[in-house]
Amino acid sequence: MSLNALLLIVLIIAALVVFFFVGSAISLWMQALISGARVGLFNIVFMRFRKVPPKLIVESKIMAVKAGIDITTDALESHFLAGGNVLRVVQALIAADKANIPLVFKRAAAIDLAGRNVLEAVQMSVNPKVIETPRVAAVAKDGIQLMALTRVTVRANIDRLVGGAGEETVLARVGEGIVTTIGSATSHKQVLENPDSISKRVLEKGLDAGTAFEILSIDIADVDVGKNIGAELETDRAEADKKIAQAKAEERRAMAIAAEQEMKAKVQEMRARVVGAEAEIPLAMAEAFKKGQLGVMDYYKMRNVMADTQMRESLSQNPKNPEKDK
Repeated sequence: MSLNALLLIVLIIAALVVFFFVGSAISLWMQALISGARVGLFNIVFMRFRKVPPKLIVESKIMAVKAGIDITTDALESHFLAGGNVLRVVQALIAADKANIPLVFKRAAAIDLAGRNVLEAVQMSVNPKVIETPRVAAVAKDGIQLMALTRVTVRANIDRLVGGAGEETVLARVGEGIVTTIGSATSHKQVLENPDSISKRVLEKGLDAGTAFEILSIDIADVDVGKNIGAELETDRAEADKKIAQAKAEERRAMAIAAEQEMKAKVQEMRARVVGAEAEIPLAMAEAFKKGQLGVMDYYKMRNVMADTQMRESLSQNPKNPEKDK
């Protein structure tokens, strides 16, 4: 193969590469030029080398220009490279401009990079959102439980979207306000007669402070009467007192039984001592006989006294029936 043929092949390949990169860029450049968006041809070509989709950037630029919003191409590319949603940010800027909501590209990009849907936030600023809270249970001072269901109307606050708390915080604060309002009521009837008192007191607390929303209204959808918590607590307390009293009585009974058994043991001990003492009498008498301290007549007198005592004890235990003797 000659040198001229090799050079021709290289030129053809170079022309194909240039056509691949420049040819597709020319259509986008013509589209931007006709639409009034200033995007350079070489800038479109180099977007491919920067891993940026030229079609997305050019169409977003055209969309912004047609809506009267000035955004540089470099700003769009930077937001894409940072991981943001370029198309959504541009749409949010257009929606905010049409609704006369002050929003610049830098803030919109920050909101998008923070993980929030900036387009939805702008739409919520125009069309407020209704959040239905779960059923909240609270107990009034008279012990009656009330369960309230509320609907909170909120509007997105663009200035507090970055760093502001979300819907969960708003719902938690509203629930806390409902519990506080019902708990401070003297009777549950007051709440049932004036359910709007809940929303008024909750709104007065400024629950939207530090959140990404502005609370427009809090409406009580439903209030139901629950259990008599006060009566249940009193019943549980009485039952607990009863069990405590029964335990104390059982303890006293066990102590009495233990004392009785102890006294019986002492009686048996004393009886054993008596038997032991009585067993020593014959030995003492025998010793007295040996020493001459006790005579035979003395012994017979003692036996007579013992026999007389036994007879009297038997008579006292088995008295005769006078009617039977007659």
